[in-house]
Amino acid sequence: MKDNTTPKEPFNWKAELLSWIQVLVIAALIAFVLNRFIIANSRVPSASMENTIMTHDRVIGSRLTYYFSDPQRGDVVIFYFPDDVTQKTYYVKRIIGMPGDIVDIRDGHVYLNGSDVPLEEPYLKEPMEMLEELPKELHYEVPEGHYFMLGDNRNHSSDSRLWQNTFVKKEKIIAKVLFRYFPNIQWIR
Repeated sequence: MKDNTTPKEPFNWKAELLSWIQVLVIAALIAFVLNRFIIANSRVPSASMENTIMTHDRVIGSRLTYYFSDPQRGDVVIFYFPDDVTQKTYYVKRIIGMPGDIVDIRDGHVYLNGSDVPLEEPYLKEPMEMLEELPKELHYEVPEGHYFMLGDNRNHSSDSRLWQNTFVKKEKIIAKVLFRYFPNIQWIR
């Protein structure tokens, strides 16, 4: 009786190793392109954005959003902290003042462009208390090409009110936050 089975080829370790290296290099390239040009990933280390984003939450933002449109009031964004000259520190805050806006803060409320009616802010964790180190009434004139940022937890937020460089340049805004993904997933509005 004849054996019709074909002989098994010996396992080729070099080919297998090369195959794995190719897969890992392609995965690293995809991750690099995604993180550099499409998404931004950030961790929020403080309570400044509670209850929208909780302390130690991780968020994903879209870098593409602001290639096709301008930032809008109310957007939660990832940006380079304006007082960090190394541009290594990411901050996450909400856009309150747009280019050309006049922002007044008094009695714990934000007023825009001379309005007598305060900005409606349902996302705030609690009523804003005026910080002792700041004047009782604050007045800001947002320059063209810049934005005024505040945290949603105003009583525990280092934001435009306290920074040496009060406003964030448009080109320093990295991404619009889409959702938080750790410890749980939630879309950001």
